[in-house]
Amino acid sequence: MIQKRIAQWAVMAVALPVAAAGARRLSHTLEARRGPSGLSRLLTKGADMLRPQKAKRRRFF
Repeated sequence: MIQKRIAQWAVMAVALPVAAAGARRLSHTLEARRGPSGLSRLLTKGADMLRPQKAKRRRFF
């Protein structure tokens, strides 16, 4: 049971940010080559949904 939780944590901590960065990079590459398109906007929206760049920092003090 603990191994399942560790695997879930690893996916959330590592795989999702990497996937968001890859989608964002692919979107920028496509826009640079072909201009803005529906696919590049979809990739950017997906990356923003997974990991927004301008996330508000929470203060704990």
